[in-house]
Amino acid sequence: MLLTEASTQESKLDAGQEANPVKIRIATLVLGAAILLPVAAPAQTGRAKVKIVAPANGATVSGPVKVVLQATGVEIVPATVERPGTGHHHLFVDHDLTPVDDTIPRGVTGILHLGRGQTEFVLDSLAPGPHRVIAVVADWKHVPLKPLVADTVRFTVK
Repeated sequence: MLLTEASTQESKLDAGQEANPVKIRIATLVLGAAILLPVAAPAQTGRAKVKIVAPANGATVSGPVKVVLQATGVEIVPATVERPGTGHHHLFVDHDLTPVDDTIPRGVTGILHLGRGQTEFVLDSLAPGPHRVIAVVADWKHVPLKPLVADTVRFTVK
């Protein structure tokens, strides 16, 4: 549209006046950027992902076990932040996932809410033996993001 406006301005020039090519170039640049921006934006944010960086999957570790989480494509914030593109971590320790369309319950043994925006948590009461941790990113209402943003590791405490 800006290109059309620049062209219209040129057509109203009096005889003997020169068209300003800078206006046309700027209009073309702005029009081109407007067309490309919606296409480029999804590539910048990408799909939200979470990775349990530690402990490593299949590792044998000593307790206490420090769980380290890394998220991409979503900003990890305290649970009180009500903004699109944000979420906070939940850990399911030796516990199956709850239905992904429901609020993640509080007060359930094995389900931990990292509601202050934490990206690390120390599990200090794991018994020796095999364990599974599932990390899930949820919104401010504690409902898992869609599509599901989750990662799982299995490890053994010696």
